[in-house]
Amino acid sequence: MKLSVIVPVYNEEKTVREILTRLVIVPAVNEVIVVNDGSTDGTEKEIKKFLNSKNKNLKKISYFKKANGGKGTAIKYGLKKVTGDYTLIQDADLEYDPSDIPALLEHVESGRVDVVYGSRFIGPHSNLLFWHRLGNSLLNFLVNILYDTTLTDMETCYKLLPTKVFRELDIQSNKFDMEPEITCKLLKRGVRIFEVPITYVGRDFAEGKKISWRDGIDALRMIIGLRMLPH
Repeated sequence: MKLSVIVPVYNEEKTVREILTRLVIVPAVNEVIVVNDGSTDGTEKEIKKFLNSKNKNLKKISYFKKANGGKGTAIKYGLKKVTGDYTLIQDADLEYDPSDIPALLEHVESGRVDVVYGSRFIGPHSNLLFWHRLGNSLLNFLVNILYDTTLTDMETCYKLLPTKVFRELDIQSNKFDMEPEITCKLLKRGVRIFEVPITYVGRDFAEGKKISWRDGIDALRMIIGLRMLPH
């Protein structure tokens, strides 16, 4: 099984080189698609420093730059480029640890499940911002009610999907509401999502966190809107 990882990047000059360094040493990762979503800081410079290094795993990396359009647009762009059987998303900050990736793959390779989520809330994690955690919990609760499921973390970045299925979802969102769109469309297709614990070290806005309450409103609209659509 070949695994492709899409890394959407926007203004992550402080972390992008380290996350790429961690990612390419994971043996299970066969391909990394880095999509620079119109960064305005030194992100591109840091990516090029990494690409010009002597890292023996650079053959895994493909780099693309596009105009800023949001996380959803970067992922949709990357999805056109991946060649793996499975696709995973990796944020360019250090909140998610690539060393957890094999734990997600283990259950797919066993043949028991097709879609695996890494849950931040059933594994070790640092304290989160209160309002961010509350908003996440409310949105997650709404998904569980409307789609008759028991997910603990539908907003997680670590979503491992068959690439064919990922493309068939025909993601329309351009921003962070792409996360509930993926989840809700999978649930409407009758896909049973398998969750595994991952480690999570959340950051605050001073450290570069970008998601805000406005993204929560967009997510709310997405969750309700998709539920109201006919199957």
